[in-house]
Amino acid sequence: MELEQIRGVIEGDMRRVDAVIRARLHSEVVLIRQVSEYIIGSGGKRLRPALVLLSAGAFGYRGEHHYELAAVVEFIHTATLLHDDVVDESNLRRGRQTANALFGNAASVLVGDFLYSRAFQMMVGVNQMRVMQVLADATNTIAEGEVLQLLNCNDPDIDEARYLQVIRFKTAKLFEAATRLGAILGAASEADEAAMANYGMHLGTAFQLIDDVLDYSGNHEDTGKNLGDDLAEGKPTLPLLYAMQHGTPTQAALIRSAVEQGGLDDFTQVLETIHATGALQYAADQARREVDIACAAIRHLPDSNYKQTLLELATFSVTRNH
Repeated sequence: MELEQIRGVIEGDMRRVDAVIRARLHSEVVLIRQVSEYIIGSGGKRLRPALVLLSAGAFGYRGEHHYELAAVVEFIHTATLLHDDVVDESNLRRGRQTANALFGNAASVLVGDFLYSRAFQMMVGVNQMRVMQVLADATNTIAEGEVLQLLNCNDPDIDEARYLQVIRFKTAKLFEAATRLGAILGAASEADEAAMANYGMHLGTAFQLIDDVLDYSGNHEDTGKNLGDDLAEGKPTLPLLYAMQHGTPTQAALIRSAVEQGGLDDFTQVLETIHATGALQYAADQARREVDIACAAIRHLPDSNYKQTLLELATFSVTRNH
């Protein structure tokens, strides 16, 4: 199914979230408004806020706080994108110029800080210590993941476990927080809250694994990114690690050098090695394994449109082309 079909069950709620986002983006500082509106309005799947809504719905929540928390999660995600693009010196995201390419690095970093702090203002308004604890822990873990990824750059000797640790911290943690927040709002039992968080964590891991596959197989028109961006930044993602381990000594040396140097001088040969070794299939299989674990975690929940949509979203995460 397409993402828009999957999100149909929360279409009205997502409009409410979008209204909250627009209202909370307001600042008297013109540059903050310009950069915030540019990045928030540049598309994106809005998966993380959708997960807050779906999780809350699965537990029968009928209040208003899930709109605020869905917007909080989107602000945290957007702040990480702003900072990521500065660190990675990226100039293209979702088919458009990155904010740092358009407004400069300083503006992007500082507006990212504004979004983080606005998110914390909003979560305090919900007035639930458990909510604040989850989001504070998540943002701290995400920051650790960013630093771990920085340490891994240009290092061809990292193993699969260390690569997965970066994914769990940097990407999956916010998915996990989003689904956990919905469960908290829905007054889920401790076991059900843990199950929903487990779903989110494995879904987020699968999602990033497919992103890493698409970096070597996606269509620019679909992904809105340049093919090989990860390699250009010296990021040793799973397709590269697998190809190094299963290629010939010559192929392994080629990839090792490409990771160490960064850049795309040998991209064609690296891409040929990735395909020849079945690295993309391996990474996709690992993503499907994560999705199977995610779905198993919530199968015991009562049947509902929300639960069904969460299961469909898991399937989408590993069948998408963008």
